[in-house]
Amino acid sequence: MTRRVLVTGGAGFIGSAVVRRLVRAGWDVLNFDKLTYAGNLASLNEIDNSPNYRFAKADICDGRAVREALESFRPDLVMHLAAESHVDRSIDGPGDFVQTNVIGTFTLLQEALRYWQGLDAAGQQAFRFHHISTDEVFGTLGEEGLFREDTPYQPNSPYSASKASSDHLVRAWFHTYGLPVVMSNCSNNYGPYHFPEKLIPLTILNALEGKPLPIYGKGENVRDWLYVDDHASALELIATTGRLGESYNVGGNNERRNIDVVRTICTIMDRVVPDATIGAREGLITFVTDRPGHDARYAIDATKLKGELGWVPAHDFESGIEATVRWYLDNAAWWEPLKARYDRARIGLSK
Repeated sequence: MTRRVLVTGGAGFIGSAVVRRLVRAGWDVLNFDKLTYAGNLASLNEIDNSPNYRFAKADICDGRAVREALESFRPDLVMHLAAESHVDRSIDGPGDFVQTNVIGTFTLLQEALRYWQGLDAAGQQAFRFHHISTDEVFGTLGEEGLFREDTPYQPNSPYSASKASSDHLVRAWFHTYGLPVVMSNCSNNYGPYHFPEKLIPLTILNALEGKPLPIYGKGENVRDWLYVDDHASALELIATTGRLGESYNVGGNNERRNIDVVRTICTIMDRVVPDATIGAREGLITFVTDRPGHDARYAIDATKLKGELGWVPAHDFESGIEATVRWYLDNAAWWEPLKARYDRARIGLSK
């Protein structure tokens, strides 16, 4: 029997990687996405005509739309990725983050619970709800240590606070109502189809055109970078084989300072697309006022995921960033139309 999965936010960066992977693997996939600024159906062109893929434009805050999707599609699995996800934007407009990430998750949980309770015993046994979250819920680390699944929550931005709230709701629906859930928290993703307001695609595209490369503060903030296709493989594994009620951390074990990430991209760009009129791209680096509440360091301990479920990432940072740069250089048709929607300036600075 073909497995059926409803993916919320399947037109986003991580969501589209999950959808592409599951469709290729033979799942029947319903992509449930509101298509906000970061949702892009062009990221799904390669599987758009697949017989086992369909799309529904709808909002997770719309309980009726969620109910209709569940009742008509009859999924065995819900993978919940729909979220407002940019820290900078959450500083300027926190209300959208509370609405989508908190109220939307609550609405989705209520409708998933209603659907699950209406299934027969075999259907209830087979059903799962997978909530995908972020390591930012844990706050910030010092120079040492790693985030583990039992690290206390201490979110420091409106974005991470909204995701922490959604995590707590999902856990409560498991313990209170018995909804069969699994959860995961990931480190910073990068790779193809990443909306160009984020650090890595912003740097690639600005470096290509000889524009300034803005870095917050001194560029010393550290992130653990995870290639998006490696994350998608982990999510499929967690969704299908993770222990119910458990949370799994997903990290790439690739800690880098922001300044070093940008310098690495500059080096690759100078080698792959040298431009005498631009010169060495590192000269384009511009330090800008740090964003408020900027966490110093994130790093994930993925021991549980690797030990229990056998997950192994296919990319280290060097291979992943090279592949990412080359993808953007080869796929201007994907990112060119986004120029009208985003002018590639850093946002979320203190007003």
